[in-house]
Amino acid sequence: MLLPSWPDAVHLPVPILMVSGTRPEIIKLAPLYHQLSRCGWARVAWLHTGQHSQMADQILTCFDIDPDISLVRAGDSLLEFGMGCRVQLDALLDRSPWACVIVQGDTESAFQGALAAFYRQIPVAHIEAGLRTHNLLRPFPEEGLRQMIGRIAKFHFSPTSRSRQALLAENVAPHSIWTTGNTVVDAQEWICKRRDIQRRATGRGHMLVTMHRRENWGDDIDHVCAAIADIAARLPDLPVLFPVHLNPVVHGPVHRHLGGLPNVRLTQPLDYLAMQQALADAWLVLTDSGGLQEEAPTFGVPVLVLREETERPEVLEAGCAMLVGAHRQAIMDQVLHLHADAQAYRGMQASVNPFGDGKASQRIAAHLESALRPSRQEASCLSGGSICAEELA
Repeated sequence: MLLPSWPDAVHLPVPILMVSGTRPEIIKLAPLYHQLSRCGWARVAWLHTGQHSQMADQILTCFDIDPDISLVRAGDSLLEFGMGCRVQLDALLDRSPWACVIVQGDTESAFQGALAAFYRQIPVAHIEAGLRTHNLLRPFPEEGLRQMIGRIAKFHFSPTSRSRQALLAENVAPHSIWTTGNTVVDAQEWICKRRDIQRRATGRGHMLVTMHRRENWGDDIDHVCAAIADIAARLPDLPVLFPVHLNPVVHGPVHRHLGGLPNVRLTQPLDYLAMQQALADAWLVLTDSGGLQEEAPTFGVPVLVLREETERPEVLEAGCAMLVGAHRQAIMDQVLHLHADAQAYRGMQASVNPFGDGKASQRIAAHLESALRPSRQEASCLSGGSICAEELA
């Protein structure tokens, strides 16, 4: 990369590439994108890989983002997508100088963005670093992708102290880790303020259900649906809202088990605005989603996690979530218990979100500025010039 001569190195915006491909990435990168875009010292470009298409377009519109670069998706499988994405990313990084590539989380898009930058020796900033289950099959392939990004990233922005400790245990240098909070809370604050998201439900509200993870495909979907049918029969006055994933391995069993039940409403997947409103109006959330585990506490809604483990143990430690897996009896027992015991329910309502205070993007931007923006003295050294003492005063 050719470096500009001083004083240009000080005053020119630092070029940063932000890579996203899926709905969760867009949500969690959007507040950081807006923070960097208005800070003055950075020139941030948003790249969309095309991993999610229609869902991604909806989220980008919600957050007033128009991608600067859009890749062409190659193939339908994750392997074909990853190969095509990597080729296009490498060509882009070869054409333009970048001071940093920012990726988020544990998706194929994040991994390909990080790997392409690593091969070009461009520093990688990993947002939401350090989440671990230490089980490479749960969630699959996300756990493996997140760990691999962690090996090649230069800047690790951990959302919580626990995720920082996970990185330290893997011998990541302490000076390269910053605990910032999770940008998902920043995104919620941004969207609630600008799109008027607030509780509109009267009474108890609905039970919100989502399920999509690969490790729950097959018998687990049947078990969860059977539990929901049991609950719907035992609590006929409790409305159940289930936005159903479009994948046939989820969509088919859910509609077969739950279609036609009078108090169960099966819908298309909700966009981000509708999902935040559904959370605001919820009494309880049943989900295998990592994002909803982080978002529900903002609205004080307890979560029953339809998984055997979670890479977000903070929500368990805070008492606002509980692991129930895909076990029919355990799911029904816990829902009925919370429905009957108001004190137990109140004990699971978070007073604050354990994942952040809405200022994570500000902290990340400040750390990146310190690391990437050259001081006047550093810029002079880079360009081979010299600055007199008066100029530095």
